[in-house]
Amino acid sequence: MKINKNDIFTPDITTDNKHIVYPCVKMDKTQYTVIEAIIDNSEKAISFANEINGSVIGDFEKSGDKMCHVSTFCYADEKIYVSYYANTSSDKENPDFQTARLAYASVDDMNNKTVIDIMSVGDDLLGHKVLKVYDTILMQKNDEPENIYVLWTALIDDQYYRLYRIFNIKSEKLGYIKVNRFKVCDTVNDFSTSGIKNALSFNGIGYKAMRSDIGIMQKLTTRTENGLTYYYTGAYSGNFNCIIKSTDLITWEYVAQPDEGNGAFENDTLWENAVYVLNDKAYYFVRQWQASIDEDGNPIPGDNRNEWGSDYGILTCYDLQTKAWAKPVLVGDSQSRSDFILFRNELYLFHAPTDRNHIGILKIDRNNLENSRVLLQADMKGSCFYPFVQYDNTGEKLCMSYTVDRKHIRISSFSLEKYI
Repeated sequence: MKINKNDIFTPDITTDNKHIVYPCVKMDKTQYTVIEAIIDNSEKAISFANEINGSVIGDFEKSGDKMCHVSTFCYADEKIYVSYYANTSSDKENPDFQTARLAYASVDDMNNKTVIDIMSVGDDLLGHKVLKVYDTILMQKNDEPENIYVLWTALIDDQYYRLYRIFNIKSEKLGYIKVNRFKVCDTVNDFSTSGIKNALSFNGIGYKAMRSDIGIMQKLTTRTENGLTYYYTGAYSGNFNCIIKSTDLITWEYVAQPDEGNGAFENDTLWENAVYVLNDKAYYFVRQWQASIDEDGNPIPGDNRNEWGSDYGILTCYDLQTKAWAKPVLVGDSQSRSDFILFRNELYLFHAPTDRNHIGILKIDRNNLENSRVLLQADMKGSCFYPFVQYDNTGEKLCMSYTVDRKHIRISSFSLEKYI
């Protein structure tokens, strides 16, 4: 990219150090505790599916959207705010034609929605061309209740960047588009593909192969360090994934990745990594490369994903004091985005155990991950995937946003206490 005068982009800090690229390695499930995906026809599973399908709060896609996906939401000032990306040209998930979106509505009037385009393919960004738009999320800081940070990734000229805008809920105005930063030790680059690689390599840290877009996970949890509040989450690009933290939701500091440090382990990770920090531990669930199978569960001949593809996601945790990874547990998973939530002082994982028509809930044993147990694995009687679980405006009731057939961004409420 050519950096213009007064540009929002900055040149990378680079190094002559050789870049270390970690390999993808299929995990031998005989060496780990395994929690299998099962077909669950229990009363609890059926009840959960019925509750989600029967307690819909609203759909947040815009009329004319032919495809929409990847939701985040929050309650603020008696409104629900939802982020996602959409394609108005076709029903395909294709970043060449997508728009990053923010939608919101009063909790008392779900039918009267405001939908704002944050960025679209074809936009001009200070002389730079927007060529692709992808993963879009929203976040809030505890000390800025009137601001919603909308963050997304876009291919600008020749590579992907993480970008953000601040939406003020009082004025209902968007701020300027700016660039997130990626920090490793004292090295700060733009949060771009090259920026990540160069910042890590400058500090002698390796990474897995990156490709396509750059994601930041939606769920924030906090930890106080040296008198400052840090917001923790996950970041990913292709096979690379890591824990990151920030004090301002703008500059994100690298913390750790499963391929580095004490207890590091070989893996076949790919895309989203759920992170939830409690005290000194960062609980971590990441999907892996999916084996290619037909609708009967048989390998598809000639598809090399079967050589290293996996039917299991990875559950582990990283100790922020000892800098060590716990021995991972393999959890039956169809390789989709997952999410943690703390409810009544217990930690739960929501994931896709068998396919994207099922939602599984796993109770995490924080003292011994191997003793984590399945609460339910529900057949949702249709498409229901990429769950994001959050509390409503009362702070007591749980809600879940999810994608339906890539045609709807939907939020439902539910009562987790019924199933635990």
